[in-house]
Amino acid sequence: MNFKQKQDLIQYLETVMLEERIELIEKNVNERTRYVTVVLENIYQPQNASAVMRSCDCFGVQDLHVIENSNKYELNPKVVMGSSKWIDLKRYNSKEENTLDAINNLKKEGYRIVATTPHTNDILLPEFDLTKGKAAFVFGTELTGVSDVVLENADEFVKIPMYGFTESFNISVSAALVLNHLATALRNSEVDWKLSEEEKLDLKIEWYKKSIRSGEKMIDRFKNDIESQ
Repeated sequence: MNFKQKQDLIQYLETVMLEERIELIEKNVNERTRYVTVVLENIYQPQNASAVMRSCDCFGVQDLHVIENSNKYELNPKVVMGSSKWIDLKRYNSKEENTLDAINNLKKEGYRIVATTPHTNDILLPEFDLTKGKAAFVFGTELTGVSDVVLENADEFVKIPMYGFTESFNISVSAALVLNHLATALRNSEVDWKLSEEEKLDLKIEWYKKSIRSGEKMIDRFKNDIESQ
């Protein structure tokens, strides 16, 4: 569908939606970003995986990239709290070792690969320069952190400021702290971090479909009408 047809489809779907739901989706679409994204490498605890997805939704990060090497990414419904309905989950699991595939794909999309690790002498999170372009923040396994593949292919390294004896935060806490900082910093910057107008239309259609009981059938009917014209 072209841009105008997508606009018409949205108006068609809105005829069966509550005004409150339309306003909520409009507000959240305008707060979504793909300027920063999150990458989880080989996470094995469902509660952590789910908590990170929930944080992505809360802080307006639309895409979550998941690398499944030896561990399958699983969600805990009690933790994710429905956030999986609103986040685009991108899995890398077709090979025995999927990390490099994910990194190469993200670099093709224009992302800097940012390894989150306390074991390097690179910059602290508050010093990270968002104006240099899109960034994908990689979080590693609960026990060992990011893999050597990530460390060897990362463009930058970031660590969260810490002031205690413990070496690192829990993975879900780390992601939440990073996303909280990034969400605030982006909104206080002059960076063009919002989705494009077409991306907003596509996302609204997807969210409308999930908000309407017969949403998929309505969309199919609309497309069939276009094809028959």
